[in-house]
Amino acid sequence: MLGAIIGDIVGSRFEWHNIKTKQFDFLTHSCFFTDDSVMSLAIAKAILETKQSTQLKANAVICMQEIGRHYPDCGYGGSFRKWMFSSNPKPYRSYGNGAAMRVSACGFAAFSLKEAIAMSKAVTEVTHNHPEGLKGAEATTVALYMA
Repeated sequence: MLGAIIGDIVGSRFEWHNIKTKQFDFLTHSCFFTDDSVMSLAIAKAILETKQSTQLKANAVICMQEIGRHYPDCGYGGSFRKWMFSSNPKPYRSYGNGAAMRVSACGFAAFSLKEAIAMSKAVTEVTHNHPEGLKGAEATTVALYMA
């Protein structure tokens, strides 16, 4: 999780301004946290506070909205912003990278590969329920679990 958040902050200044070199200052005054860090922390909170695995999906929504609403200008996409502030949030078939960007806690907290995959699906399908979004989140979770 720390690596994901540090990477988010270090890379933040290059979003929409890509570079093709590995020669850059690691952290500068231009760096900032983004929606990916905020949602990573929300998912970690959901996992830590969930007592029954069947509750993880609902707790993910609660934690994502609870934490995410405090940071309305951290870079949410349009559909996710609507989801974030909805009183009845529903998945919107997204296959964007946000699904993969927030699942680091799933790979870290799971006690088995099967559990890691189930956690990833539960926290992802609340927004990114397109098959490609789910695959991206699962691939990231499996890589983190295996590491």
